[in-house]
Amino acid sequence: MIQANNVGLQFGGRSLFAHVDITFNRGNCYGLIGANGAGKSTFLKILSGEIEPDKGEIFITPGERLSVLEQNHFKYDDCDVTRTVLLGNRQLVEIMDEKEVLYAKEDFSEEDGMRISELEEQFAEMDGWSAESDAEILLNGLGVTNEFHTAQMAELSNDVKVKVLLAQAIFGNPAILLMDEPTNHLDVEAIHWLEDFLQDLQSTVIVVSHDRHFLNQVCTHTVDIDYGKITMFMGNYDFWYNYTQIAQRQLRDQNKKSEQKIKELQEFIQRFSANASKSKQATSRKKLLDNLIVEDLPVSTRRFPYIAFTPDRAVGNELLTVVGLTKKIGDRLVLDHVNFTIQPREKVAFVGTDAVAKTTLFKILAGELEPDEGTVKWGVTTSQSYFPTDNGAFFDGVDDSLIDWVRRYSNLIFESDVRGWLGRLLFQGDESTKKAKVLSGGERVRMMLVRMMLSGANVLLLDEPTNHLDLESIQSLNEGLQRYPESVLFASHDHQFAQTIANRIIDVSPGSFYDKKTSYDAYLQEMHERTQG
Repeated sequence: MIQANNVGLQFGGRSLFAHVDITFNRGNCYGLIGANGAGKSTFLKILSGEIEPDKGEIFITPGERLSVLEQNHFKYDDCDVTRTVLLGNRQLVEIMDEKEVLYAKEDFSEEDGMRISELEEQFAEMDGWSAESDAEILLNGLGVTNEFHTAQMAELSNDVKVKVLLAQAIFGNPAILLMDEPTNHLDVEAIHWLEDFLQDLQSTVIVVSHDRHFLNQVCTHTVDIDYGKITMFMGNYDFWYNYTQIAQRQLRDQNKKSEQKIKELQEFIQRFSANASKSKQATSRKKLLDNLIVEDLPVSTRRFPYIAFTPDRAVGNELLTVVGLTKKIGDRLVLDHVNFTIQPREKVAFVGTDAVAKTTLFKILAGELEPDEGTVKWGVTTSQSYFPTDNGAFFDGVDDSLIDWVRRYSNLIFESDVRGWLGRLLFQGDESTKKAKVLSGGERVRMMLVRMMLSGANVLLLDEPTNHLDLESIQSLNEGLQRYPESVLFASHDHQFAQTIANRIIDVSPGSFYDKKTSYDAYLQEMHERTQG
């Protein structure tokens, strides 16, 4: 168990939260949610002891081991992979290191023998003899195969490092596990493995994630940071979302009814307070009016952008034909004679573990890259808008204000019109005049979506559009693409995003081409059955 007692913290002159009293119990998984800047990661750091709160304290059941998913991907570069995982239980590694030093001594004393005996007893109690094999099982489950186990961390790609650090966090089944965005950079197989692992883990798990499907799969409770406080709900993310939407709607309806009743009572009192025959009724209605309360809706820290794409014209009979598309990046073949035809109003998810293949395909479709072989033929009635996974060229070193940036990519002239569009994506007031080059990752993505919304295109190409977005923006983008009446071609690691938008799945990776009109969940089930068969 881990507990926050009367915890409060101020940051940058404002209170992130105050008087927080909350208990996290063993056997439950808690999804910590809230708007960007609400304090999710900060609260995790308070629970882990990395940050001291301004007031209050954190209590952990004595003897329970707490583990945190490491965010510094370079911290263990001087270690090999297996030792990095074992360092998830630092006490066990210290025992192993001390044993090794003592056994290597030439002048082994009686005192050394007694110390070795103590260490061996502790080592056995901590299942030390199976530690390395347990670490290897975790690594293999996450897709880090045997050839990597003795490699130095410094030699690994960032994607593999993330998996090793995740294995470190869950090594030895810690009593309390804190994880900030554990699915970032993980492939589908690794995410599914982690979901299954956490569902079986009898620990206290607290996780921050923007992956709605992951939160729905693993969380027994949802902990919401909003209105300047922290509130716990039973149930996963979808339960929390639906519950809060219903509660807000009911409160609005109740306020509306109360306001109407107040208006009627006020009119009656005004009309009859001077009329002797009606004075008793007016007095009783005055008492009723005094007892009526219209509750103020709390001001949420959440802001949902308005995202809607409107094509200037519908697509005709032909949309896209790709024949024999082949491309090498360096010495690596990333596209190998790819063929497909997209029909009007299809929404296609491009999947697979090879992110380079998907990005290369999107660049070729958008006309930013030439293929080595093959052709791309767009229908004459089509117009495309492209969202690249790397948007640096649109912002790095660009001295435009956001207003001028929008003008650069649209036909808008009047500043009031530009501000209106920026306001839809949550850039309001003075935010409209700040420089494009200083935007955060999430702000850049929202600006790219403004550009797409203004394009009037009838084909949208999106390469990982949910990266850097908060849950509210992901939800709004998800709904905007579901409503869009024309064709969408996209790649995304967001499970729910792919499942709710796509009606066709294509994998263009060399050696694993797949093309089928199906849902994302059905595709995953088919792939699972293939690997099991």
